[in-house]
Amino acid sequence: MRYWWVNQNQTYRHEVPGGYLWSPVKRSDGARNYFYDTMTEVVPGDLVFSFCDTQIKAVGIATHAAEPSVKPDFGTAGGNWSAYGWLVQVEFQELDHPVRPKSHMDLLAPLLPAKYSPLLANGNGLQGVYLTELSGGLASAIQGLIGHQFTLATDEVLKLEPPVSVIERELAALQGRVDLTETEKRQLVNARVGQGLFKNNVRLNEHACRITGIEQLHHLRASHIKPWKDSTNEEKLHGCNGLMLAPHVDHLFDRGFISFADDGDLLVSDQMETSVLNAWSIGVPRNVGAFNVDQQHFLSHHRSHVLLTG
Repeated sequence: MRYWWVNQNQTYRHEVPGGYLWSPVKRSDGARNYFYDTMTEVVPGDLVFSFCDTQIKAVGIATHAAEPSVKPDFGTAGGNWSAYGWLVQVEFQELDHPVRPKSHMDLLAPLLPAKYSPLLANGNGLQGVYLTELSGGLASAIQGLIGHQFTLATDEVLKLEPPVSVIERELAALQGRVDLTETEKRQLVNARVGQGLFKNNVRLNEHACRITGIEQLHHLRASHIKPWKDSTNEEKLHGCNGLMLAPHVDHLFDRGFISFADDGDLLVSDQMETSVLNAWSIGVPRNVGAFNVDQQHFLSHHRSHVLLTG
């Protein structure tokens, strides 16, 4: 296991809930950047400390190696970053009691590296740092400061998803396929990487299945509201064009047996069997909570073109 420190002052509210790290491949002037190159060195199982607003606020475990990715929606942050970069998926757990390194520099300062340090010796953060590696000694000291929270947080992370990339296993298996051309393999690779980014984007808006209330991500699917085949390239990855749904709810939504009104009322197709709804404990009428404006745009398409009528 390797240990990493990520500075997320600009992107914490997107990356930690979304479960990922993202950086450009190079600086805006085209030069390489050590703090971006490190993204390609992360492997599943590595530990990540998230630093934001002078505090270590979350810890995470990497679940995937770096994947080529378009830039996620960071709002007003990162306006000068390139549109293409590296994405590393990480399962984060926020700390109930964040740790302020500046208050513990008597312990931490002697352990800081001479090069590529995450902090100045006085405990202030460094503007140009994104992702940098920590020594085992420095990581151990930080774990000690976090205390019992560290064990609780990492235990919760490991419940969410083992530190092994499902996508990477699938892509490795593709390389042995002799029935596919290299072009077909690349198309499948791009599709799987896109699915991972889409799920991360959806998680920024949707934290549980609207019908069942299930929050455990390994039991949920990121379901497109406006179908993938009908979406533009931008819409295919748009976080508001998706819902996190339990598999059986995803089936009903994807096939047009159910939809939602903008205010959250569940809409049921005339072709939906009541016996199935009863068996799956999907009571009607039901309201799942209002959707935001962007989600409403995609739901309008779903009601008009996917929901079964007649």
